Amino acid sequence: MEAAAESIQASSIGAGTDMQTIPGATVDLGRLTRCGFGEVIYGEGKSTDLMTQIVQTQVAVGQGCLITRIDATAAAQLRRVFDNTRYNPSARTLRIGCGDENLDPIGIEGHSTHVAVVTAGSTDAHVAEEAAETLSWMGVACERIDDIGVAGPQRLLAAVPRLRAAAAIVVVAGMEGALPAALAGHVATPVIAVPASTGYGANFAGLTPLMGMLTSCAANVAVVNIDAGFKGGYFAGLIASGIANAKTEAASSEEA
Repeated sequence: MEAAAESIQASSIGAGTDMQTIPGATVDLGRLTRCGFGEVIYGEGKSTDLMTQIVQTQVAVGQGCLITRIDATAAAQLRRVFDNTRYNPSARTLRIGCGDENLDPIGIEGHSTHVAVVTAGSTDAHVAEEAAETLSWMGVACERIDDIGVAGPQRLLAAVPRLRAAAAIVVVAGMEGALPAALAGHVATPVIAVPASTGYGANFAGLTPLMGMLTSCAANVAVVNIDAGFKGGYFAGLIASGIANAKTEAASSEEA
């Protein structure tokens, strides 16, 4: 154990080279190395000046940036400062790239590993958009399948072949939140359920679908927080990117 501990490089556990302190924040520049993806900026409650400084710090070392929960006014101000930006007003996300990085959503054509992002109803789209933008920032291909909730079960059944082709599935559902469990019984795939605050009365701002998803009897359902499109997308992206990396390594081994 001692030998293993000594073998860990200081740069991977918080040496000065993997973080930078600026007024109001300590930017985790080493997260890309440790976790595979860089630090994401939560925009709500942060000033435009602070977000600008954080982005400048990340861009200076060649890292692309994702800001979540950012309003249109703040996004417009940052877009005047940085090049290669994409703002999604529905998702409330701003992506800032480096060099020629592709900021457009990544479709599944030509990609063997992708994530399906599903909505139960059209009014869940803003949460699904946050998941999709997160996946694009991660470089993971995404297929959107919208409005296939349990009120029209034939819609879900028609989508099953497309769902089975995905490496992971993000399902956003409000109201009673029944779709993730209904869908999960048709696939041998991890299903990340995102309860949405879509609804009224006994929906309790998303608490009802959250409780239903947490008590789902479908064994392949995991649940994130209410309206947490970013978290659902990120978790699914880790699964898909892990599979893609394993395929690449296996192909390299066969060639060797």
